[in-house]
Amino acid sequence: MKYVLTFLICGVMGGAFAQNTVGLISYHVAKTYDGYNLIYPHNQPNVYLLDNCGEIVHTWTDADDRRPGNTAYLMPDGRLIKTSRAASLTGDPIRAGGAGESVEIRSWDNDLLWSFTLNDSTERLHHDIEPLEDGTILMIAWERKTRAEAIALGRDTSMLDEEIWPDMILQVDPETDDIIWSWHLWDHMIQDYDSTKANHGVIADHPELIDINIDDDANPDWFHANSIDYDAENQLILLSSPFFSEIMVIDHSTTTSEAASSTGGNSGRGGDLMWRWGNVANYDQGDSSDQQLFNQHDARWIDDPWLDRFDPLYGQISVFNNQVEPDISEANVILNTFDMYEWGYPIDEEQYLPMTFLETIRHPEPQRLWSTGLSSTQYLPNGNYLLCAGRTGYSCEISQDGEVVWEYITPLRAGAPAAQGDSLLINQNLTFRLQRFPVDYEAFDGRELSPQGWIEREPDSNYCDLLTSTIDLQEIPMSISPNPSDELVLLKWEAAEAVDISVYDISGHRVMTKLAMSGGACYMEVSDWPAGMYLVQIGHRTTQKLIVY
Repeated sequence: MKYVLTFLICGVMGGAFAQNTVGLISYHVAKTYDGYNLIYPHNQPNVYLLDNCGEIVHTWTDADDRRPGNTAYLMPDGRLIKTSRAASLTGDPIRAGGAGESVEIRSWDNDLLWSFTLNDSTERLHHDIEPLEDGTILMIAWERKTRAEAIALGRDTSMLDEEIWPDMILQVDPETDDIIWSWHLWDHMIQDYDSTKANHGVIADHPELIDINIDDDANPDWFHANSIDYDAENQLILLSSPFFSEIMVIDHSTTTSEAASSTGGNSGRGGDLMWRWGNVANYDQGDSSDQQLFNQHDARWIDDPWLDRFDPLYGQISVFNNQVEPDISEANVILNTFDMYEWGYPIDEEQYLPMTFLETIRHPEPQRLWSTGLSSTQYLPNGNYLLCAGRTGYSCEISQDGEVVWEYITPLRAGAPAAQGDSLLINQNLTFRLQRFPVDYEAFDGRELSPQGWIEREPDSNYCDLLTSTIDLQEIPMSISPNPSDELVLLKWEAAEAVDISVYDISGHRVMTKLAMSGGACYMEVSDWPAGMYLVQIGHRTTQKLIVY
């Protein structure tokens, strides 16, 4: 069969569009860590497991009136441990950002196996949990203290309304529903405001204690712990307080009574702080110029079980540093200075070490990662970092040399699926965290993980295929000449039907698209294109390189 070649100028038609606006944005498959991504976006009830193309491979659904409270953990046996709360906070005595209510254990098939709820007039779960190897779960909670109780502990009355909510940690055993251990921030206060109170002292002499008058406002949600992590080997708990701009370590080898005191446990400190870092002004050993953490989130030890224990960053501490500059967030790695022989942390010149960050990770376009709150960071086995800017739902993987090799935007608007092509505004697709699991993680053994579609509406189903095809380009019945070029390019093809022509730059951004008649050719003007490699695709089947210089 013969085809008549019809020549035309290839241009951007009325239906043309740029790169994806939600879901998968870019994907350098050869440089990205292969795995599945666990995501639990705000303003909706479901936990999703996504492949690196952004397609759903598994979902744990919940009732429409439930919301994250705020985290979910996928266990090696395939169980999901998730936090949740009612969608409405109206009428709740204790309510603030990050409020939780229940912790649930669900099977891979979403059967409810266990639940625990704490939300009343005196106590409420919030933000994060930490499942332990023995099956118990550490939970962060607020506990309400009255104005009288706060004054009795030396709270400055100018910073006090009717109540204050210091944090506590509860360890709950799902086998018995019992709280088997607890730690209360309220037991470890110091102040220099009221000399008549028993806890009056010199703040700078007691970095192991918390100054009850650190802040300068009357917000009852005072400490606002937003993450908790556990070092099982050394029995240590890591907490993050964004309102204090500090991360802290306490001893979990204590009994509950020891945790309420300043003695006992492996550290000999009871429940007093073993280490604190990020804002030395909080214990009067510096000022704002010394501050290094700014409303940080997701402080964790770098110790995922799939990491190489000989990796130089194994055992260090990562954190998402939200408000480093007025419009810039970054991820940081902090040297873990714990001394197992002294069973403590060194202090130099009255400040806890280290003095600076071990590593700092910034996006090549720093404002792209900006988020005043939420957010997460994860160190991956390939040395890359997986970052989530929570207020824009923007997640990315950044390589060791600072290249963005994978990008994903949570495709939800106020909890409802957004359409591909929609532009989302800040806070419309809040995402507390995103975590990636390796493809050989035990939880996936024998499980069905085939793609089941996308969260977004009107998805671009060919987008990921195009990006991943760049690693295995094949000869195709299409010609591009001259190639390389810096002016006018002639594209010829043969096909019995109308075809789509799309051109992408190497990062996966769509440069142009056009529906062309069958059996033809067209010219492409490339003189104003940035130099580099492009991928020309005909009919979503064949792809060829074009070099522009």
